[in-house]
Amino acid sequence: MSRPENTASADTYYNRKEAKKYTESGRLMAIQRSMTKRAIELLQLPKGKSLYLLDVGCGSAISSEQVGKKGHVWVGFDLSRSMLLLAKHRSRKRNSVGDMGEVDMGDGIPCRSGIFDGAISISAVQWLCVKQKKEHNPSKRLRRFFRSLRKCLVFGARAVLQVYPEDVPQMEMLVFHAKDVGFEGGIVVDYPRSLKAKKFYLCLWKPQTRRR
Repeated sequence: MSRPENTASADTYYNRKEAKKYTESGRLMAIQRSMTKRAIELLQLPKGKSLYLLDVGCGSAISSEQVGKKGHVWVGFDLSRSMLLLAKHRSRKRNSVGDMGEVDMGDGIPCRSGIFDGAISISAVQWLCVKQKKEHNPSKRLRRFFRSLRKCLVFGARAVLQVYPEDVPQMEMLVFHAKDVGFEGGIVVDYPRSLKAKKFYLCLWKPQTRRR
């Protein structure tokens, strides 16, 4: 079975029909919620404090809702307009506190420096490893993404990106470009011995001091 990112860009693949099917799948929603809870745990946020968090590739805001339930304010970006329309409907229905925008993460995150206290991403960043359009250069898009992500985080903040790498070289590609722009961190693997349940989290943090 072909991986979605190998068939089309996210805005094309997640059209109205696919976005609705994804969002209404009870199994997928349960998996997304579970991975989001784990990502928030890995952020190691201070308890009892409402923070400003970024959700990259938020889709229909299944992950963003979990951030809101923890008492945080969130901003979600996604490339699929159909997913964002569903996200806005779900957020109004559940009174979730957050804003959303249509953004291609490969073009960089359009936010000012040091605005977010942390960031998560669920099942999204691996899309940048694949050339979906003629003009795409995966290495340049990854570097642009990680550089802009680092810029918009406060010093000392963490970013936890749950990814589905296609192979070891793709995972190494993600780690290389993240560290190349100044992030520290590495990979956390949950259920490493299970082929079906195994999950990869790229856990990054922005050092407390500026790069020289």
